[in-house]
Amino acid sequence: MFAKCILLALLFVCFNTHAQTTDLLQSIVHQLSQHTAIRASFTQQRQTPALTQPQTSSGQLLFVTGHGMLWQIQQPYQDTLALTDKRTVRIDTDGRMQPVRNERGVGQISQMLQGMLTGQLDEVKRQFDVQASGSTQQWNLHFTPRQSRVAQVLRDIQLDGGAYLQRIRIDMQDGTQTDIQMTDTRDAGTLGAQEKHALGLP
Repeated sequence: MFAKCILLALLFVCFNTHAQTTDLLQSIVHQLSQHTAIRASFTQQRQTPALTQPQTSSGQLLFVTGHGMLWQIQQPYQDTLALTDKRTVRIDTDGRMQPVRNERGVGQISQMLQGMLTGQLDEVKRQFDVQASGSTQQWNLHFTPRQSRVAQVLRDIQLDGGAYLQRIRIDMQDGTQTDIQMTDTRDAGTLGAQEKHALGLP
């Protein structure tokens, strides 16, 4: 009888924890989806097993709900990428766009971020197991890929934030780690003509 009581108590705790995690995740997604277009400054560090020192870059990003992300590296070199659900293109200084072949896992990561920032939680859960901790003021989300072919390449993703997304950490199975810190996150305001063109906006 005692063992049954312990088992029931454990099941209750597990169920209650799962419910709390689900509620927190839904609250976080709802909070993020309130911002239809945001800008931020970023600093990215990329560490690979072959390098003794991480590669560091910084710049600006623009995210527009339902359309994609414009990623502008400014230091130590200049490079602009537009990532949408259909394609990834590189934009040169004259505004010309060249297709870029996605590395394995990049498409899934981009789709996951799109889903999180647009409130499409069901789509995210089809691709990843998600664990949430913290509060809506300061939260952490941990994503583990469900599909075996993706899991062979991508180990996991962690997101940290509050009112806005503040940090993305991506760990690949080959030991490569990418850590992106975002600051000065804000509503995007009016988009320029080139930004609209890159993201397929009218």
